[in-house]
Amino acid sequence: MTLHEVERDFRETVSSKIQLVAEGLDRYRVLNPFLFDDGDHLSVVLRREGGAWVLSDEGNTWMRLTYDFRERDLLSGNRQKVISDALSVFRIEDREREFVIPVPEDRYGDALFSFVQGILKVASVSLLSREYVSSTFMEDFRSLMRDAVPKDRLEFEWHDLERDPKALYPVDCRINGAAVPLFVQALASDDTTRDATTTLLKFETWRVQFRSVGIFRDQEVISRKVLARYSDIGEKQYSSLSGNRVRIKDYLEQWTAA
Repeated sequence: MTLHEVERDFRETVSSKIQLVAEGLDRYRVLNPFLFDDGDHLSVVLRREGGAWVLSDEGNTWMRLTYDFRERDLLSGNRQKVISDALSVFRIEDREREFVIPVPEDRYGDALFSFVQGILKVASVSLLSREYVSSTFMEDFRSLMRDAVPKDRLEFEWHDLERDPKALYPVDCRINGAAVPLFVQALASDDTTRDATTTLLKFETWRVQFRSVGIFRDQEVISRKVLARYSDIGEKQYSSLSGNRVRIKDYLEQWTAA
């Protein structure tokens, strides 16, 4: 097919706004109207490999994801499943984080359609449903705890065996080894913030000595009344995990070193 025919196939199959711009020998930038969540256009290149043509993002999608997430967090849990499922469904190859789809039998439009759909699905890991967001928040929370605190000083989902044998008042992470333990709570929603408030109040009534840290997924989504009640009892707070990762890690490392 000629360049004009390829462009026409793209427009007829995918979008009338597709344009091909030459960027060297056997290489073309595919200008398209499809956007990432931040408003940037998808990066798509059509290039020849040997005797065949492929569409590639040349690593752009993965690079963008690593702006918001650590690479290892993209390679495990729910995020990894979303990415791998998208690549599999749309038959996109992962070549060391460069996403590529071969053009079969001059079906340029079909290949571009699948490629765009797959890339948008991969990018959706940053727009997961509320359930997925809560789940990945806990994954990130635990990962950060393990990074910052020696393994033998961590207890996840801890509860007081003597006072609370039914685990009605759990602590997301208890850090031991100091004069008093540090209770670290992951606060993803109004419900988890209410539960954390109740737990801290209960330990106060038991006259248990402890210090506390609350790490919010996004403090701005917590209702004012719920946040106010938690603030009355909670000690140190971080408004988000993603925006305070370094500060949280530094604080926990200082705590365990003391």
